[in-house]
Amino acid sequence: MTGTDRAVLMLRLAAPLQSWGGPSRYNLRETRPEPTKSGVLGLLAAAEGRTREASLTDLVGLQLGVRVDQPGTLLRDYHTSSDYRGLPLLSAKTNAKGQQTRTTPPKYTSVTRRFYLQDAVFVAALRGPQVLLKSLEQAVRNPVFPLSLGRRSCPPTGPVSLGLHADNRLEDALKGVPWQAGSHRRRQAQGATVSLEATVEDPAGDQSTVDVPDTYDLKTGTRFGRRTVRHLWIPVPTGRTQKEHPATDTDTTRQPDHDPFALLGW
Repeated sequence: MTGTDRAVLMLRLAAPLQSWGGPSRYNLRETRPEPTKSGVLGLLAAAEGRTREASLTDLVGLQLGVRVDQPGTLLRDYHTSSDYRGLPLLSAKTNAKGQQTRTTPPKYTSVTRRFYLQDAVFVAALRGPQVLLKSLEQAVRNPVFPLSLGRRSCPPTGPVSLGLHADNRLEDALKGVPWQAGSHRRRQAQGATVSLEATVEDPAGDQSTVDVPDTYDLKTGTRFGRRTVRHLWIPVPTGRTQKEHPATDTDTTRQPDHDPFALLGW
């Protein structure tokens, strides 16, 4: 396949809450610090209207790169659930007919811990066949199913697609996208460029991650495959030409900056 047959799809993944789950299950639902391949491909599959039983062969072959424009902060959600009819909760045991039995002694409330990323912004680059990515880009702009960032309760804010770009290395594609952080984060920039953490899929990479799905079918369950990645730092222009200094007592031309979010590390 020649370079003209390939392209790079750029996505902006931003929301008040995101959650990119790993292998955590049952009462503990963790999130990884950046989008997973399983989560990003799930978003694309939803945009196209694929069912959970549909094949993912063409999507799994896409190369993924992720840039952390705004890391956000970790949120722990104390979550409880119960049966609205007042019945005991189901247990993990089954009867002779394969049906789940009620808890003994009766248990009426289940407690789970769920983790989310607050106020995070990422840029994702997907490299692959141009025809496929063009179709996916159109689907993201006009999705069949609602889009979410890791969980259904995490819809994205603003347009997700940043357009289809010419074929390029993932790191070069990520360098070419302007900084997508929020205005409160950009105001903290002190120079002409900012170094952003990134992870790119690379067969020659020195690390591996287990987040490649084989299916989203709830009946069979998802088994995750391994892919090789490489971590790096990408310089991106901030839009500022020089370091700004706070106003002094004798400076009557401007007011001192007040950014309450800076106290929270945002």
